[in-house]
Amino acid sequence: MSTETVTIEKLGAQGDGIAGSAAGPVYVPFSLPGETVAIARVKSQGTIMSITTPSPDRQEPPCRHFGPDGVNGTCGGCTLQHLANAPYRAFKRQLVVDALKSKGLTPEVGEIVPARPGERRRVVFAARKTEKDMLIGFNQAESHHIVAIEECPISSAGIVARLPAIKAIAATLATSAEPFRVAVLETLSGLDLAADDIKKLSDPQRRKAIETVLGLRGIARVTVNGEILVEPAKPLIDFGGVEVSPPPGGFAQATKPAEEAMAELVLAHAGKAKRIADLFAGAGTFSLRLARIGRVHAVEAEATALAALDQAARKTQGLKPVSVEKRDLFRRPLMTQEFKPFDMVVFDPPRAGAEFQCKELARSGVKKIAAVSCNPLTLARDLQILVEGGYRITGVTPIDQFLWTSHVEVVATLEK
Repeated sequence: MSTETVTIEKLGAQGDGIAGSAAGPVYVPFSLPGETVAIARVKSQGTIMSITTPSPDRQEPPCRHFGPDGVNGTCGGCTLQHLANAPYRAFKRQLVVDALKSKGLTPEVGEIVPARPGERRRVVFAARKTEKDMLIGFNQAESHHIVAIEECPISSAGIVARLPAIKAIAATLATSAEPFRVAVLETLSGLDLAADDIKKLSDPQRRKAIETVLGLRGIARVTVNGEILVEPAKPLIDFGGVEVSPPPGGFAQATKPAEEAMAELVLAHAGKAKRIADLFAGAGTFSLRLARIGRVHAVEAEATALAALDQAARKTQGLKPVSVEKRDLFRRPLMTQEFKPFDMVVFDPPRAGAEFQCKELARSGVKKIAAVSCNPLTLARDLQILVEGGYRITGVTPIDQFLWTSHVEVVATLEK
């Protein structure tokens, strides 16, 4: 380890400051462009010892768990609380611009739809039982150390208020000192907790855990390793006026405002489309909204999510017909000829994107496409494929859903 003083030139894609050196770039978390900082350096990684010249864009972090003065934060949940709002939003928008530019794409990129504190309805906590306490929090960056939290400005008030209840339930589920995960989703009927990486519960443990949950208010369901332990109330989330009961541990957009912003862009692009294919449809985030304007064919690999979508569509009045198809689009994408009935396609894949699906889609005659992505780099690759197939990008909107991190969502619209 060596100690040296460096000047930060820019922010990297993960939000770390980057300084130049004779041996190559040095990555310094919690630093900002223009700052002169003294660092302890190990190879290409630097840890701030002190800041000689702070950036005017540096702000006081809103959360006490982030770290003193925004330097070397302890909680690993956020990485950019020390960066003021305007440059933070500009940084995230630029990630999208740069990703597109790397594939030779230069469409107009809109202003980012901002995220605000207290919006996160889905949070994944790290948990571990010690001799003295039950830890609930987030892993420190690059570490297995869990920082126990007492506040969380990104999370909804409903989750923060029930942190003691989440902790009490986790304590009854811990079978050893090994760490495990607790995903928490705030639903209309209470919190939906999904614990994973837990060894099998004994019968006495199961009974104790169920008694604990039933003695608490505001808990809709608890699942362990994908199996429902207890469900005092069926969890419900609202997709544009359609109530859906998500599968245990199933995917849901992390914030309601971001989901609604995405859906608004997709619906506006759909216009009066009569036949719509929704690929990687999940539990129906877009399908159930689009079914108010046209017939929807929802394709999804996860059977439990598809069943939730199908059930919600069947019991909701006023929707156009919704058909569902269980299909792994990575292994078996829809072929070009299968797109003939559709005048609009929506796709919202995992971070890996939809490369092979886009190669088939690019050869189709579908008039409109809405591409939704949580990874600008794979989105840029997919858009390049579509543009080379004759599509024109008509809009790109970045959406901030994971506040104070480098993650950014994007909705792109295309026409042929």
